[in-house]
Amino acid sequence: MTKYFLLFALMLPVAPGVLANRVDDRDPLTIIEQTQTHILETLDARRAEFEAEPEKLRTVVREDLLTLLDLEYSARLILGKAGRGVSEEQLDAFAEAMSNVLVNRYSDGLLEFRSDRQVEVLPMKGKNTEKLTRVRTRIKLENGGFAPVDYAFRKTELGWKAFDVTVEGISYVITFRNQISPRVAQDGIDKITEEIIAGTFKIND
Repeated sequence: MTKYFLLFALMLPVAPGVLANRVDDRDPLTIIEQTQTHILETLDARRAEFEAEPEKLRTVVREDLLTLLDLEYSARLILGKAGRGVSEEQLDAFAEAMSNVLVNRYSDGLLEFRSDRQVEVLPMKGKNTEKLTRVRTRIKLENGGFAPVDYAFRKTELGWKAFDVTVEGISYVITFRNQISPRVAQDGIDKITEEIIAGTFKIND
């Protein structure tokens, strides 16, 4: 999954003008479809600026990206059984630490992306509900093949939020849970959160 992590970064929903705590009335498919043009136009217009000042890109990413993700729900899924009994404060701190990991990796992935790489949003299929709706996409690779990337959304009070992505059948949430949950069960959530913030907990894709 390592070489495809940037694919996750590329298509996580980013859209202008979506503010925290404001209801987003778009459906998941529309969110993904509108994202493509915005991401590529922003990247093409400001690539030199972002390459010279990567922190500026991370600031933009944090402002645009995190409002469209259900960070707390993803954090609970990543923690699994190890998250039972954690306080809201501990969960918030863990979710914030994980958000920094995502922002950094997202930003690095964007700088590697070239706009001639095609992204195709596929028609909706299967049973979709407010608890789980999947949007399927595929990204054209340099070798001419395609990598399927599916996004999991759920309906919240603020609209549809993405909480997981599956790249070539491998879930981001499950991948992170397999590495983090056992350590939390062994050493406690506070210690692992501190390690993630310090960058000493190495999370593999």
